[in-house]
Amino acid sequence: MRAKKRVLQGLALAFAALVAGCGGAQEAPETKKPKIAGIVFQEDQFFRLIQFGMQDAADRAGVELLLANSANKPDKEIQLVNTYIARGVDAIVISPLSAKASATALERARSKGIAVVTYNTTVEGDIPVSYVESDQADLGRQTGLVARRYIEEKLGGKAKIATLAFKSQLAEQSDARRNGFVDVVGQLPGVEFVAEQDAWLPEMAIKKAGDILTANPDVDIIWSANEGGTVGSVMAVKNAGKQGDVVVFGTDASEQLVEFALSDDGILQAITTQTPFELGVKSVELAVAALRGQQVEAKVVMDGVLIAREDPEGVRAFGQRMKELIALGNK
Repeated sequence: MRAKKRVLQGLALAFAALVAGCGGAQEAPETKKPKIAGIVFQEDQFFRLIQFGMQDAADRAGVELLLANSANKPDKEIQLVNTYIARGVDAIVISPLSAKASATALERARSKGIAVVTYNTTVEGDIPVSYVESDQADLGRQTGLVARRYIEEKLGGKAKIATLAFKSQLAEQSDARRNGFVDVVGQLPGVEFVAEQDAWLPEMAIKKAGDILTANPDVDIIWSANEGGTVGSVMAVKNAGKQGDVVVFGTDASEQLVEFALSDDGILQAITTQTPFELGVKSVELAVAALRGQQVEAKVVMDGVLIAREDPEGVRAFGQRMKELIALGNK
């Protein structure tokens, strides 16, 4: 705790040096804005909304935000962190690709007096001054409750379920979501999990889910751990002509998934999503607070939001909110 307090005190002094003028009697020098780097690792609506949230918080705090995407490439992530160290940023807000491999570069940043805030994923040790995450198990659990009710009411308590994950990308996060779903749905004695594949992008999921439906024609439900997998699962069911026979439950949200949840085909039943805009806002707010020497929580957990076909008004309201946030970010 003393070490973290010393880091915060040092950051506060650095922040004060940036925002305070030199105080000449004749002319005050131009105030230099603190710089915060915001790094995502994927180009999808989830991370775009995170970036929009980061920008909103940065604008309100009067800091300069530098945005970048590591494109799921560890080498590029290291390069970006090193570049921002060389550019003298005051804070780095990042969703690291690896708890272990990402730590070295971020420790180097911290050793240079740069505040590190992680979100969505984090690194080992006490490198970040704060970590913002969603309750990953709860994302699966909330959807699982709706799926369990669907199985009881529509399928007589019996179902064969296939799942799509992203274990080869982020194993801990993927497993937490799946375990949350399985723990709830698996309580029904008539439920059988018949297949699991790794597919987190739509084109991957269309093929993998399609292969599952071919190999297991009696599958009743597909659950997916993320947005791309959920989109691909819905498309695979459509492509197989199994509307009315197979339904999809999933995780995360996008405008496309909102449309799926309102469509007449009845395929997508429910998703539980993180709140990416708010995740981006909170991450930058914590970075700014740390730079100002304020005590920040070591870990902040944000609740997920359930979007279910059985509540069409709630789906529409969420979709409208998403459109407003996207419009705000595009200004």
